[in-house]
Amino acid sequence: MTKILPVGEPAPDFTLNDKDGNPVSLADFRGKWVALYFYPRDNTSGCTTEAKDFSALLPDFKAKDAVVIGISGDSEASHAKFAAKHDLSVTLLSDPDHRALEAYGVWQKKKMAGREYMGIVRTTFLIDPDGVIQQVWEKVKVKAHAETVHQTLCSLH
Repeated sequence: MTKILPVGEPAPDFTLNDKDGNPVSLADFRGKWVALYFYPRDNTSGCTTEAKDFSALLPDFKAKDAVVIGISGDSEASHAKFAAKHDLSVTLLSDPDHRALEAYGVWQKKKMAGREYMGIVRTTFLIDPDGVIQQVWEKVKVKAHAETVHQTLCSLH
């Protein structure tokens, strides 16, 4: 069973395309805090709420010299439609090959209605300016999650 990366580990670097097809690397944000959240699918209720909540708080994250990045296995085109439909301002990255998902341990076997399948475990990592994981939220409940991440950033920053 894949394990989600723990606090204290260096955050694995990745380069993935954003909704506009531009490559974005974690290394681009060295020197900043990064709220990195993995979510299952664009335009589902929980994922939409999470993305809208993080977008609403983005100015507060920026005030702490932090960026917010969301990653799922959805395509760039799907991310573009998702962002436009819900006026999202967070950076959304596409990981169709599951490279970052697997590196962070969030691509796991899941069960629903007696059926087993591989999927994304909703997880958020707070990464410090040196690229070290400072906080991990596993199996995230979306309600007030973005606020919790922001409060944690404020307490660590």
